[in-house]
Amino acid sequence: MTVPGRLSAVSRRAPQLIASASLHVDTAGVGFIEITDHAVKFLVQCEAGDGALFAYLRHTSAALAIQENADPDVRADLLAALDRLAPEDAPWVHDVEGPDDMPAHVKTLISGVSLHIPVADGKLTLGTWQGLYLVEYRRRPQRREVIFQFLGSRK
Repeated sequence: MTVPGRLSAVSRRAPQLIASASLHVDTAGVGFIEITDHAVKFLVQCEAGDGALFAYLRHTSAALAIQENADPDVRADLLAALDRLAPEDAPWVHDVEGPDDMPAHVKTLISGVSLHIPVADGKLTLGTWQGLYLVEYRRRPQRREVIFQFLGSRK
């Protein structure tokens, strides 16, 4: 069976650049923190051309996500849905760090800690309503670290 679709012309470039930087984010507790502008600034500073941006979060109770950046109700509904999937009052065995810790680990397992985004001519190829987010699942403020890495050509 043939799936309908059309592939664009293939663009080929040899990697010329690997650039990395760390982003430290102080969160205020549960919520989505948009980090798109930081990713854009990183690409400008490393003079990125075509390639891929990799983002990796060095934590197990928060996540990275590409999500709608137009209507904040979407993000509120996503947090509510995740709370229903991993409620604090479930009979968790791991509860040493508080009732919000184990649910945060479950939510991170579901949502993930890494992203990769194609970069064309130094720009993220995000959709019209997409943004990059660090998603904090702990109630207390946390200090989080995101590693950005670009692999590709120079501008």
